[in-house]
Amino acid sequence: MSYVFHPAAEVEHLETIAYYESKRPGLGAMYLTEFERMMKIVCDAPQRYPIEKKPDIRRFLMKKFPFTVVKVGKNTRNVALIIV
Repeated sequence: MSYVFHPAAEVEHLETIAYYESKRPGLGAMYLTEFERMMKIVCDAPQRYPIEKKPDIRRFLMKKFPFTVVKVGKNTRNVALIIV
């Protein structure tokens, strides 16, 4: 399984990388590494996370950054980042 971004989430994701990188060199890369690690886990087994809202909305918390990834739909791979 792979993922795609909702267009607005992709813009937010790229802005987040740039923001963290502007605060401290390397921090944007750390954010991206954490995001990609989490997405691998989510894509490998999204069913391990409970459905939070029907029909099939699941949330996945990032451990090192204040963001939540939301997966929508059983057969789609759309994800959106939401600031916590």
